[in-house]
Amino acid sequence: MGFKQRIEVLVAQIPVGRLMTYGQLATLCGQPRSARVVGGIAHFGDPNLPWHRVVNIKGGLASGYPGGRRSHKSHLELEGIKVSDDFYADIDKLIWWPDGE
Repeated sequence: MGFKQRIEVLVAQIPVGRLMTYGQLATLCGQPRSARVVGGIAHFGDPNLPWHRVVNIKGGLASGYPGGRRSHKSHLELEGIKVSDDFYADIDKLIWWPDGE
């Protein structure tokens, strides 16, 4: 299975109300220095996956998200995730690891 497919498999598993980071996904899929590549996969990848649950290392929302950060914020808030006015979620509290906490 290729890198893109491994990323998509992990993104599909992120539970409602939880988050992963681009770098975390890259690392878990064997390419720790490929966070930007993961961002590209998110941008051009399967639109049916919960890409809104993926944020940057600081919990920042993506400006490249369809509709921008406001739309990204809206999708997260629909799942009960609090997002600050400056478009950050509490990544320390909400980070999800596939093998448990």
